[in-house]
Amino acid sequence: MQNLNQSRPLSPALLEQQALADRFLAVRTQTQALAAPLSAEDAQIQSMPDVSPTKWHLAHSTWFFETFILKALDATYKIFDADFHFLFNSYYEAEGPRHPRPQRGLLSRPPLSQVLDYRHHVTDAVNARIEGWADREDWPDIAALIELGCHHEEQHQELLLTDIKHVLSCNPLAPGYASPFPKAMQDIPAATWQKIPEGLTEIGHRPPGFAFDNEGPRHKVWLHEAALSSRLVTTGEFLEFIEDGGYQNPMLWLSEGWDWVKSRNRTAPLYWSRQEDGWQIFTLYGRQPINWSEPLCHINLYEADAFATWAGARLPREEELEYATIASLTAQEDHRALHRAEEPPRLHPSPARQIGNTPFTQLSGAVWHWTASAYSAYPGFRTAAGAIGEYNGKFMCNQYVLRGGSCVTPKDHWRPSYRNFFPAHAQWQFSGFRLAKDI
Repeated sequence: MQNLNQSRPLSPALLEQQALADRFLAVRTQTQALAAPLSAEDAQIQSMPDVSPTKWHLAHSTWFFETFILKALDATYKIFDADFHFLFNSYYEAEGPRHPRPQRGLLSRPPLSQVLDYRHHVTDAVNARIEGWADREDWPDIAALIELGCHHEEQHQELLLTDIKHVLSCNPLAPGYASPFPKAMQDIPAATWQKIPEGLTEIGHRPPGFAFDNEGPRHKVWLHEAALSSRLVTTGEFLEFIEDGGYQNPMLWLSEGWDWVKSRNRTAPLYWSRQEDGWQIFTLYGRQPINWSEPLCHINLYEADAFATWAGARLPREEELEYATIASLTAQEDHRALHRAEEPPRLHPSPARQIGNTPFTQLSGAVWHWTASAYSAYPGFRTAAGAIGEYNGKFMCNQYVLRGGSCVTPKDHWRPSYRNFFPAHAQWQFSGFRLAKDI
């Protein structure tokens, strides 16, 4: 690989190749940095079927590069361990049978040390081949696959943090992943209603730049006149819902939601607990007193919809949130400014603060926003050929769209058109919401 500091200027093609190689190494390094504070015992645990062990995330994100890039493109590549293809496939039916998801925590072998060796083997193999691949006619397709692999791994960086939070919360000692807990402001802007005008608009990914297949094609939608809250619902506002008997009133809940409340005997959001000295919340920094000005987090769609009904409002539709995000970006020099990322990263959502002259705050970088939109294909959507086509399209059933990214979403991974999706009962993701209403 040539050095960018050499005296002879590099061609645009070589600069692009170097940038991709640098990004690949940076992503691979960051994943291991996120796992570094954990012991081998921490990395082994699967606390519920939706959670994957840290060790599995480390291995599966490596399996992706080995399977779809190294094995597919280089017949001379030496597979690290043939058994890993079965152990660390996630849901790709075209790649054959796989270990059951709810039993990932039973994989005490291979040990974490061998998984890390696997990562080094694959990272070195991809890095060594990028320069040679750049001379191939299909280099644009190869580069797109490597970029997809990087974004796939960034998804698993977010899941690694989300999952280890649930794992550690099950420990009676309530240990923290990180320390110390960052201080946050208490005063926040008052929530105001901001108008969404009626009319025809476009949503979906606008090239250039990376996007997952479910973010396109870009297409026209009709917005009905509505209003969105200028900020997210806070923990303090949700406490009012609790104290008003929100979890005891069936009239506020969707039928499935009320069944969920009764069957699980729920009285508060995930990670909340009432202690002798008041309400506390489990965080990646361990158990902390709840800051009532911070965004509500770790709730499911049922809870979000019940609160919206109680408040005389509704949940936004995904096109309303994308419109609001794009409108707010016009006041920003760079959309990263909207996706708040602090150094060192803050692993808990911050209270709202006004950013410039934008009518909205917290559209990105705090919590994922539940929407009222079912997760389905955009007009003209087509799944890609082969196993890669299983990435998103096969899940377009019984899921809801979430927008906006969270405090643990990698800052270079988010974009306004990003569509996350989960079933209505999912709570362990960093998910919250803002209110909407029809005018």
